[in-house]
Amino acid sequence: MSMNPFEVADDSPVYVISVAAELSGLHPQTLRAYDRLGLVSPGRSAGRGRRYSLRDVLMLREVQRLSQQDGVNLSGIKHAAGAQLVPVRDVGGPRMGARPGTGAGPVADEQAPPDPASPAHL
Repeated sequence: MSMNPFEVADDSPVYVISVAAELSGLHPQTLRAYDRLGLVSPGRSAGRGRRYSLRDVLMLREVQRLSQQDGVNLSGIKHAAGAQLVPVRDVGGPRMGARPGTGAGPVADEQAPPDPASPAHL
């Protein structure tokens, strides 16, 4: 299948944050916040600048619609949509469930609540 040299795949990270903000109708700070919250995961340039794909821009629009028109809070959007909404990109940066600012794996001290029926709890 031959691709037009000027065509870009929907998931190619090509838009800098100012362009993605304009295309999505959001402020660049909102895009940064959505990235920190894990609602969208833009690619990164060699200099670590965010690069958004068309798919990311469409996702930003959907998050905004759910938030503004349907009244769903951002935590609810992240929880309800899960992996279906947020594409995972392994670019070496932090991922959902990672310790903030570390890029490390899940937080180790998160534990399930104690089982009331267990002998240790009685």
